[in-house]
Amino acid sequence: MMIKRCLPLAVVLLAAVPALAAPDQATPNPPPARAATAGVMRYDSNGDGFVDRIEWTAGQEARFKQLDTDKDGKLTKDELFARTPSAAGNVLPSDRQVERQEAFFRVLDRDRDGFISKAEFMAQADRNFARCDADKDGRINTAECRQALRRQPVDRARQER
Repeated sequence: MMIKRCLPLAVVLLAAVPALAAPDQATPNPPPARAATAGVMRYDSNGDGFVDRIEWTAGQEARFKQLDTDKDGKLTKDELFARTPSAAGNVLPSDRQVERQEAFFRVLDRDRDGFISKAEFMAQADRNFARCDADKDGRINTAECRQALRRQPVDRARQER
């Protein structure tokens, strides 16, 4: 049951990992020291060791734009969970991964229209930031996010209040 509750945060954080390998159009030539930055810290645009809400939001908006390959302003399941076949180590997802992806898509698709709008995507991003920001100081780092993944999530009804 805990895995099911942690799934939305884990999938969003993990789904964002492929963005590290692809150059971001907004920053065509990232500084060499930051080019290899992974996980949540790739959004640390000012290099202070933390990701604040503004950096997070900008990063998530860029991620949505990157995922929206047909540029229609919404994400399909294929866009959200796309794999680049030519990338080293990329394999088709297992049946269990497909089930988790389906469940996560249903969580994001609040209006049940079969697509993830930018508003739906950003709402989940906001929930993820809030969950990682355990000390409520308005900034997160890798350690806080790891800790958030270990905690029992707050009941969804209470989280959305």
